[in-house]
Amino acid sequence: MAQVTLYHYPGCSTCKSARRWLEAAGHDAKLIDLVAHPPSKATLSKLWKASGQPLKKLFNTSGQSYRAGGFGERLKSMSDSEALAALAADGKLIKRPILVTPAGDVVIGFKAENYQGAGL
Repeated sequence: MAQVTLYHYPGCSTCKSARRWLEAAGHDAKLIDLVAHPPSKATLSKLWKASGQPLKKLFNTSGQSYRAGGFGERLKSMSDSEALAALAADGKLIKRPILVTPAGDVVIGFKAENYQGAGL
């Protein structure tokens, strides 16, 4: 079975659930720690476009960095480039986990039905 990539934060319970689901389904996952190694602005742009979701979905809206940075209001006036730069600068701002399938599908967050829907 081809390897999937999972951008995650090791201390995140949702990320742990996603890893357990992938393991139980027999998938080998390349793990990338979003906080220790935040993706570049270019990588985030590719992930966002491949996900088909609005850019705001890439933000961890329940996280401390989001609230402390006032992103609820700031996002309304930020360009896509500025928003992607903010995400690349602080891995804790990024919604997690982000799954990338071998086919290049991108799923933001974790719900088993969405992972199954991505062909896993």
